[in-house]
Amino acid sequence: MEWYEVGLGLLGLLMVLIAIGLPIPFALAAASLPFLWQIQSFQTSLVSSQLKLWGVWIDYILLAVPLFVFLGELIGKSRIGPNLYQFLHQGVRIRGSAAYGSIGACAGFGAVCGSSMVGALTIGGVALPEMLRLGYGKRLSAGVLAAGGTLSVLIPPSLILLFYGIVTDQSIGDLFIAGVIPGLVLVSAFVGVVLVWGILRPQDIPDSEDAMRMPLMQILATVGPILLIGLVITVAIYAGIATPTEAAAVAALLTVALAFGVGGLTWQGFKEALFATMRTMGYLGLLLSAGVLFGFVLTYYRVPQQFTDLFLSFDLSPYVVLMIVLAFYIVLGMFLEPVSMTFITLPTIYPLMSAAGFDLIWFGVVYTITMEIAVLTPPVGLNLYVIQGIGRGQVTIGDVIMGCLPFIGALVALIALLILWPETALWLPDQMR
Repeated sequence: MEWYEVGLGLLGLLMVLIAIGLPIPFALAAASLPFLWQIQSFQTSLVSSQLKLWGVWIDYILLAVPLFVFLGELIGKSRIGPNLYQFLHQGVRIRGSAAYGSIGACAGFGAVCGSSMVGALTIGGVALPEMLRLGYGKRLSAGVLAAGGTLSVLIPPSLILLFYGIVTDQSIGDLFIAGVIPGLVLVSAFVGVVLVWGILRPQDIPDSEDAMRMPLMQILATVGPILLIGLVITVAIYAGIATPTEAAAVAALLTVALAFGVGGLTWQGFKEALFATMRTMGYLGLLLSAGVLFGFVLTYYRVPQQFTDLFLSFDLSPYVVLMIVLAFYIVLGMFLEPVSMTFITLPTIYPLMSAAGFDLIWFGVVYTITMEIAVLTPPVGLNLYVIQGIGRGQVTIGDVIMGCLPFIGALVALIALLILWPETALWLPDQMR
């Protein structure tokens, strides 16, 4: 079979299976098996498939994924995340402190957890009712929390950057380091959005907030755990003391101690965190395994290489190629969630970006930002529905979407900044080397 027949056949079959409601991991595997049988006999393909799937589940690097997921769930079930929001809200007495505190809390949460949805759920569960009670506009309240959750995806440790590194065979440590400065720039941009919003629509931000000041010891108990967990992860990875997997293991153990010690974690909450991690990893494990089969078929028929050669034969400017790829991801992000997009599309896209002359560490950061846009765009924007669910009838999905638009503009502006000044992402990894 020709490579383009395989590529179109795989894509067409995959879209049909997803359209009829088959879960994405099963759709990926089912679309791959007919082509795998063309390569090998039925019996041989079953044996080789089992070996490939087993290889995914015992991969040492991938052990970091359940550990970071468990870490985030522990913080979500304890008071560590909500306490950080309360400190940033009550400890900083300025107009709009609840909105700025939401951004800061999401950024702090992102420094210890790589899941956008968990970040939006943990901080939003506390911040949204409080902001609505204080008189903040519904669209601002919903938008700042839905967008704030995306900071967990860019600020390391990031699950999307971790998956990107696995698929593209790039250094996880370099990718994490490259996300630091863009992550801080994005935090500043979100603060700027709230500031401008308050100027253009002053009625959406109350002039005064009846929040009590926090005593010093409570401040230390609030900020200390997040700082300590983030410091352990950062120093262990960037100083070369531990691999990302080892750092995740130590941080998860530390989080258990802190969550029980100062975070008010109960035994029931601990069990819920374990079960939530197992549910998440059940899905992610199947998705990873199916992605391996899908990638094997693509690689065997040389679809990524042939697609890259075909695309480059049009002699397009590298930046035109980049714009096409980004537009493709933004549209696709309206219908697929980021993890699925990573394993379905990246095996074909990243050789094209490398051949076009782009640094794959830099592209990893740009790709991650497009995934942030994906979780904010309907109809499959995960963060939109998380915040709407927390609102319990007070906030409509339309309020969340409209509230997110200025923050999506900030994400697009960050991509433009990275294109104009690639050093925004690459300077820190170069210095660390």
